Amino acid sequence: MDYSKTLNLPQTEFPMRANLPEREPKMLEYWSAQQIYDKKMAQSKGKTKFVLHDGPPYANGNIHIGTALNKILKDIIVKYKSLQGFDSPYVPGWDTHGLPIEHAAIKILGLNRHELNPLDLRRECKQYALKCLDLQREDFKRLGVAGDWENPYVTLYPEFEAKQIEVFGEMAKKGYIYKGLKSVYWCTSCETALAEAEIEYAEKKSHSIYVKFPLIDDKGNLPVGVDREKVYAVIWTTTPWTMPANVAISIHPEIEYAWVEINDEIYLLASELVETVVKANNLGEYTVLSTMKGAAIEGMVFSHPFFDRESPVILGDHVTLEAGTGCVHTAPGHGQEDFEVGMKYGLPVINPVDHAGKFTAEGGKFEGMSVSDANVPVIKELAGLGLLLGKSSIKHQYAHCWRCKNPIIYRATEQWFASVEGFRSQTLNTIANDVKWIPAWGEDRIHNMVADRQDWCISRQRVWGVPIPIFYCTKCNEHIINDTTINAVKEIFRREGSDAWWARKPEEILPQGFTCPHCAHGEFRKETDIMDVWFDSGSSHAAVLEQREELQWPADLYLEGSDQHRGWFQSSLLTSVATRGTAPYKAVLTHGFVVDGDGRKMSKSIGNVIYPQEVIKQYGADVLRLWVASADYKADIRISNDILKQLAEVYRKIRNTFRYILGSLHDFNPDTDRVAYDQLLEIDRWALMRLEQVRAKVTQGYEDYEFHLLYHTVHNFCAVDLSAIYLDILKDRVYTALPGSIERRAAQSTMYEILNTLVVVMAPVLTFTSEEVWQHMPKEQGHPESVQLTSWPIAHPEYLDAALEAKWNKILEMRSEITKALETARRNKVIGHSLDAAVSLYAAGEDLTALSAIKDDLATLLIVSDITLFDTLEQAPGEAYRAVDMQLAVAVAPAQGVKCERCWIYSPTVNQDKEHSVLCQRCATVVKNM
Repeated sequence: MDYSKTLNLPQTEFPMRANLPEREPKMLEYWSAQQIYDKKMAQSKGKTKFVLHDGPPYANGNIHIGTALNKILKDIIVKYKSLQGFDSPYVPGWDTHGLPIEHAAIKILGLNRHELNPLDLRRECKQYALKCLDLQREDFKRLGVAGDWENPYVTLYPEFEAKQIEVFGEMAKKGYIYKGLKSVYWCTSCETALAEAEIEYAEKKSHSIYVKFPLIDDKGNLPVGVDREKVYAVIWTTTPWTMPANVAISIHPEIEYAWVEINDEIYLLASELVETVVKANNLGEYTVLSTMKGAAIEGMVFSHPFFDRESPVILGDHVTLEAGTGCVHTAPGHGQEDFEVGMKYGLPVINPVDHAGKFTAEGGKFEGMSVSDANVPVIKELAGLGLLLGKSSIKHQYAHCWRCKNPIIYRATEQWFASVEGFRSQTLNTIANDVKWIPAWGEDRIHNMVADRQDWCISRQRVWGVPIPIFYCTKCNEHIINDTTINAVKEIFRREGSDAWWARKPEEILPQGFTCPHCAHGEFRKETDIMDVWFDSGSSHAAVLEQREELQWPADLYLEGSDQHRGWFQSSLLTSVATRGTAPYKAVLTHGFVVDGDGRKMSKSIGNVIYPQEVIKQYGADVLRLWVASADYKADIRISNDILKQLAEVYRKIRNTFRYILGSLHDFNPDTDRVAYDQLLEIDRWALMRLEQVRAKVTQGYEDYEFHLLYHTVHNFCAVDLSAIYLDILKDRVYTALPGSIERRAAQSTMYEILNTLVVVMAPVLTFTSEEVWQHMPKEQGHPESVQLTSWPIAHPEYLDAALEAKWNKILEMRSEITKALETARRNKVIGHSLDAAVSLYAAGEDLTALSAIKDDLATLLIVSDITLFDTLEQAPGEAYRAVDMQLAVAVAPAQGVKCERCWIYSPTVNQDKEHSVLCQRCATVVKNM
């Protein structure tokens, strides 16, 4: 007889091998066909809301690993909140205006943007953005992210643009919008102004020059007897091209300055920097003639090196001793600090550079040159005039455009601004009192950024975006913005989209009979600038949270990368405080950037870029999701092929735990076979105790957004508590006991509860695998069709038994030591499988007491054929294993008797049953009863 057929071996259709790349798309089809997201929303309607507002990714190209990290984190949180019983919708969004899309569209058309009709260019931009949106949407779906994918919010949709106009109008009504001349970040490649959030810093090699400014009027500050023809102020700059715009020299009022004689010339330098300047330019010997505080020098006049223009000495607190000469070249047309100090002194703002970064006629002989090409000619001009004291080059961190990656310049132009100063204090108060920042350092980061930032430059000299809704009177040239104009623009945008601004004349947008409130004239022209895209996305709290019925304002959570403290977090905060007086979010969660296994930034040139599509193709999305959960994402997150291999192994351990339990429950009906808690064996109750501890710890991990803690908790539970202990010990009972026996049903009841808890707590992370497990599980009455439609496991405080825990901690500690002795015996070829062993235990004291309490179950717990317990240590043979820090010795010998062909235990009762002679008495009885 084949007695293997009488064993209750695990049976399941749940596959051992995951084959996730092939299986996951079928799960996506199932969710879509069954409308699981819609059913989840219907099921939660009327419950307390939890709204995570999606920061819109930019619709330009495929997603990258950082985007995948962000979307998976959001999905984990939303799915957890949904399982907890919240009405937790997820409305994805896209940012669809701006330079990269415009550049791509121009490239597709193959034309000069200045030659294109704006509507033709905007049509191409829209098509490109929506095409990228569709590509990204499919990528996000493939990650297992659940949401209202057919109804996302998109910043180019008319209803969004109309609400954005309303936000702009509200800020204008409160006096926060103004037009002014300022020195702003300017990208000569993109030919537009930039905001602080659009600047990133990278290393740049620059010219470093020291320039002499000839003296005109010393205001009585020169030492007696000095030849005025040989006196110069010396400045230092790394942007020689800005010299044509110089109108002053700034010094600090509290810094000490010196008249220094070098090679028969007299130089004005900060005393503390004299030695540095002399060495940097190999000037040789020098003599300090006299010194004075900077405040005393104010008003002295020097001459511009090559233009017929004075350069007076002015005072500025921005002057430092960190580098240079202490005398700062001041060009208000090309620097923010220069502009501010220039305004204080009423200096002219000279900006001899056009939108493309080329010198105008105001640049003199440099007219037509680009700013980068003009550096060397300027240096040669200075050298030819004998006014170049020295030159070299330096490598330093310099501002670059975050889109085209080219170095930017400062350029004074008329722009539209949002006056942050008008609501700065209210914003800082909101940051401190109305928002929870996670991690806590996020509060200081955004506080400092808002406290220090200049007014927000919101105008861009481009076509693809939402226009600034300003009209100008053609007679008095005054700009006009009021409730009437804003409402007119808003309503036509709601009907036709922002293309109407280019497609229609002013009189077709404004109400019939509208006249200029300044002069009563009736003809107008439109503003040609568009809004900064950060104003687009920064208006999403109004355009989405307030507009979508399933959402609410403010959001419970914003979640983005740490760069968004100066980006979306801040632009949303500013528009919200300006128009509503408080933040659009209750909490802000920040994640770090993805780096390679060595902590390096990912770069195509280095070859260390990992693409989410490739990870999914090789491992499946659940392994990528497990990577997200495994990392402390609040710092930078590492990923590499080795890391992914390790995670694939962890995934396999978790999956195999699911698979084993599913197989062991093949004949279990939870409605009819479940055993009450008080009828469970003690080890079953221990397993449920550990399950409750895991459930509580995992729940807290989700609540605190500490997903790496729940990852380690679940992994340890599967690998140690279950695989290495409970399920290993359970095999004899599950395989060999009568199928319907109380002890076997007790084991199955315990495993079912473990499975029912694990599958749910891992559903937010292993979203595909949990659904697959759910479909293969034994079904209770009322079992939801999807794991996404179930509820979070309830707490079972009755499972927490301190005495049971202490007892089993001791038992398992001793089991671990005894297992070491068995491993040694196996290595020494004394035994093969642990069931080949007969173990003699020699114990005393508390260890003897603990072992005696479970004497009859010791063989089962240790998975050996026979156990003999001796109440002494002295009788232990010399070769016995001595347990560490215990009164316990272990001797292992081959088991006596005959091996039962059914349970593999060596027993003297084998051959005693005539009908089943190869079975032990226990198995023979079971087989007869079967």
